[in-house]
Amino acid sequence: MSKKYDFEYLVIGSGPAGSTAALRLAEAKKKVALVEGRFFGGANLNTRDVPYAVALGFAHAYSRIQTFPELKSQDFHFNLPTIPARELKVVIESGGNNKKPFESAGITCIKGYANFIDPHTIAVNEKTYTAEHFILATGSRLKVHEISGVDTVKHLTPETAIKISRLPKAVAVIGGGSTGVEIAAYYAELGIKVIILETAERLLPREDREVGDLLAEYFTRKLGITVLPSCKVVALEQDEFSKRVVFRHDNSEKMVRVDCIVLATGSEPSLDYGLENAKVKYQKSGITVNRFFETSAKHIYAIGDCLGNESSTDRAQAEAATLTNNIINKVKTPVNYQGFVRTVDTFPQIATVGFNEDDLLKRDRKYHQSLVKLSDIPVSKIDNFDYGFVKLLADRSSHIIGASIVAPHAELIAAELAVAIRHNLTAIELASIPHSTNSYNYFIKLAAKNLLTKKSK
Repeated sequence: MSKKYDFEYLVIGSGPAGSTAALRLAEAKKKVALVEGRFFGGANLNTRDVPYAVALGFAHAYSRIQTFPELKSQDFHFNLPTIPARELKVVIESGGNNKKPFESAGITCIKGYANFIDPHTIAVNEKTYTAEHFILATGSRLKVHEISGVDTVKHLTPETAIKISRLPKAVAVIGGGSTGVEIAAYYAELGIKVIILETAERLLPREDREVGDLLAEYFTRKLGITVLPSCKVVALEQDEFSKRVVFRHDNSEKMVRVDCIVLATGSEPSLDYGLENAKVKYQKSGITVNRFFETSAKHIYAIGDCLGNESSTDRAQAEAATLTNNIINKVKTPVNYQGFVRTVDTFPQIATVGFNEDDLLKRDRKYHQSLVKLSDIPVSKIDNFDYGFVKLLADRSSHIIGASIVAPHAELIAAELAVAIRHNLTAIELASIPHSTNSYNYFIKLAAKNLLTKKSK
């Protein structure tokens, strides 16, 4: 490192991408600084993945208890303020907002928001720091669409929606993507009246149609959620009695009254920290990088959600691990993205691995598919739950290339398919793996067998 710089590597953002990169570089004896504007450990640990797992796990368990015929005569109650209290406890126990692990590794931790002054200099809290190299891992933030009244009408966000200490009577969730449906399920499972308004024609528009359709059916029939697709929310309003969501649907303007509004309108990359001054090219959709995470400024790299690609903790960590391996070993290796699982933590849980059918149709790629319903396997009778399916996709040579799963424990079931896709297994190889007849992943065996008789689309 040239003596004219304060650090060899300065990492901006301490989420899964930034923290992994900083720790690996420090282990390699690089002089590293880590800048964090909010919580050390990032949003996934402090406000998203961990607290959501606690809140949704409780709500799912409470709701399932109510469905068992043997327990219907029982009167169950819960103490709502204990839920956010436990969320905080688990976050702290998991290392949330704790800079000690970084400092123990020899990393200089800087609290505050960074802004580039020039390609080698940032300002944080009126102090300046220089670095030979930068790694941008600034994550994403809530994307607020052009909705009138957002700045004046009190509302909740994905961060605050699961931290309330008093339950509302009726909730409007604006957005039917993964976060929106999780929030809707959370409130509905606790007995609250919920309405979801989604711009697309179905819930979970990133997933295959069967996934969104089945979840909407479950939400409507079992949880009493009102699902309104093809809705464009145009305004939020309020008076002393209630809040109102104004939206366009079926070529007319309509309104719904609630006492709580949650914005779950998706996310966008965090990019407002002087990237122009650093000579880093970017678009509204994310920072521009090559396969090795190099930006237009060759001494600056970018990883994680600020790229605007698919978001997940394990993808961000994999990008950081690959980048730092390239830096330390002076090689150029791209990330292998095969086998990463995308999950939605509703009940039933949803997991997608590899391609889905929409992906293949867009690529005009030939494939064949097999769908087996949860009701076709014994465990659905044992657990008294049959909302679910597995859909496997294979190429013309019967190699598994994608899967969509809707079922309890879908994320665990998907691990087997992640291995199959990453290691290019065929349908016959997958079908030959022993599966317990009374397990949820038994329908993988059935679907794999069915693929052997399917013709390509």
